[in-house]
Amino acid sequence: MKRTLYTIITIGFLMLWSSCRKDFEFSPNTGSLLFSKDTVYLDTIFTNIGSSTYNLKVYNRSNDDIMIPSIRLALGNTSNYRLNVDGRAGKDFENIQILAKDSLFIFIETTIDINNFSNPDGKFLYTDQIEFDAGTNLQKVELVTLVQDAIFIYPNRDNTTKVIETLSLNVGGEILETEIQGRELSSNELTFTNEKPYVIYGYAAVPNGQTLTINAGARIHFHDNSGLIVTEAASLQVNGNVSSNPELLENEVIFEGDRLEPDLANVPGQWGTIWLLDGSVNNTINYTTIKNSTVGILCEGNPDAATEKLKIINSQIYNSSNFGVMGRNTSITGENVVINNSGQSSFAGVFGGKYNFTHCTIANYWNGSRQFPAVLLNNFMTDEDGTTFITDLTQAHFNNCIIYGNDNPEILIDEVEDNTVVFNFKFTNCLIRFQNSNNSFTGANYDLNNTNHYEGNIFNKDPDFMNPSKNRLNIGENSAAVNKGLSIFATQVPFDILNVSRTTAPDIGAYQHIIF
Repeated sequence: MKRTLYTIITIGFLMLWSSCRKDFEFSPNTGSLLFSKDTVYLDTIFTNIGSSTYNLKVYNRSNDDIMIPSIRLALGNTSNYRLNVDGRAGKDFENIQILAKDSLFIFIETTIDINNFSNPDGKFLYTDQIEFDAGTNLQKVELVTLVQDAIFIYPNRDNTTKVIETLSLNVGGEILETEIQGRELSSNELTFTNEKPYVIYGYAAVPNGQTLTINAGARIHFHDNSGLIVTEAASLQVNGNVSSNPELLENEVIFEGDRLEPDLANVPGQWGTIWLLDGSVNNTINYTTIKNSTVGILCEGNPDAATEKLKIINSQIYNSSNFGVMGRNTSITGENVVINNSGQSSFAGVFGGKYNFTHCTIANYWNGSRQFPAVLLNNFMTDEDGTTFITDLTQAHFNNCIIYGNDNPEILIDEVEDNTVVFNFKFTNCLIRFQNSNNSFTGANYDLNNTNHYEGNIFNKDPDFMNPSKNRLNIGENSAAVNKGLSIFATQVPFDILNVSRTTAPDIGAYQHIIF
C-alpha cells in the first residue's frame, strides 16, 4: 500500500514538474535573429533549368525558446524561389519554433523562365527576399540569382521531360539503331555562334556528310550523360581564337557541363564526350577548353587517312573522370595541347593508330588512385569473349613534350608482340617522369638508351608547374624544360599556347616559361 501511494505521489510530482517547465513555452520573436549570410546568391543558372539547393541557417542566440510568427517570400506565391523550412516545402510558413541557443535550416531552390521578363538581353538578375516576422520585428535575407538565356538542343521528351528519342547511325551505308539518347542536328543548327550559350540534352549528332562549325567565343554546355557525336563522313570544325585575357578566355570555345555553380566548376564526369566516330573526317579543334567530362575526346578509326582524322591545337582538356583524349586505332595530330587531371590516362592511344604530338604538356595530377599513367600506348583490344585483336601502331611521336604527373611512371608502353604488325613509338627531347629504380620495366620498349624509341629526353627533373592541382601548367624559370626545346620542332610550332613566340630559346612543353 505504501509502495503504491509512493508511486502515485512520484508520478504526480513529475507531471506537475513537467507542466512547469519552460521548454514548451515559446516567447514571441523580438527581431533578434541572426543569419549565416545576409544575401543568398544562387549563382548563375540557365533559363528553365533548376538550381542546386542552397541553405540558410537561422540562429536563436537568446536564452529563450522563441516562436517566429511567419517566414515567407516577399513576392509570395508568385515568387520563383522555393523554400523548405523545418522539413516543410512552401513559400509561406507560420509559427516556426527555435529552441534557445539553437538554429534552423532553410533550404532554397529556384527555376526561372527568362522569357517571362521583358527585355532580358540574354541575362536577367532575379531577386526576392525571405521575410522573418512583421512590423517592428521584420528581418530580411536577400535572394539573388543571375538567369542566362540559352539555345537548347534536345531530343523528343515525354511529359515528364524524360528523353525518349534515340539516335540512328549510318555506318558504312547501314542504318544502325542505338540506345543513345539524342538526335541529329538540323541544317539550321550546324553553326554555333557566340551570341548565346548552347545547352545540349542527350547526344547531338552531326549528320552524315555535314559539318558542324563552332565559332570563336562559343560556349557549349552538356547535361548529364550528354555529348556530341560526329558521324561517318561528317566533320567538326571548332574555330576558337587566341584570347587577350587568359583568365576570361573570351575567344576560346569552351565545352563543359550545364551546372554553373562555382562548387561544380572543376568537378569531373558531369557529361559524356565529344565522340568522333569511325568514318568522320577532317576534324579540327583550335583554341578550345574541354572540361569536366567523362572522356574529353573519343576519336575512333581512320588510322591511315591522307590527313589526320583529328588535329587539335592550342587547346586544354581538364578534369576528365576517365580519359582526357582516347584515340582508338585512329590518327591524331596535337600541337600546344595541355591535358591534366584525368581519372585514368590523360592521353591513351589504344589498339594502334598514328599519333604525333609536338610541344604538348600531357600531365596527370589526379587527386586519387588511377590505373594508368599520363600516357598509355598499346596495340591490342580484347572483346567480351576474351579474344584479343592486334593492329599496327604505325607511329606515336612525342616531340618537345612534357609528360609528368603525381605518379610513377607516367608512360606505359603495352605491346602484344607479333611479327605481323608494327609498333613504332618515339619520345624525342621530352621531359618525362619515369623512374625504374627496381627494374620493374624491362624489354626494348623501356630501354631508355634505345634511340629508336628515346632520344635527347630529360627524366625526372622538376617541370616547375605553377599549380598543377588547379590546372595551371605554366612553367616557371626554374623548370628543367626552360631553353631545352629543339628548334627543329619549335619552328613547326613557333608560338606557344598563349601566342608567345618560341622562335628563340624554345622551352619544352606547351608554354614558354614565365616568372611566378
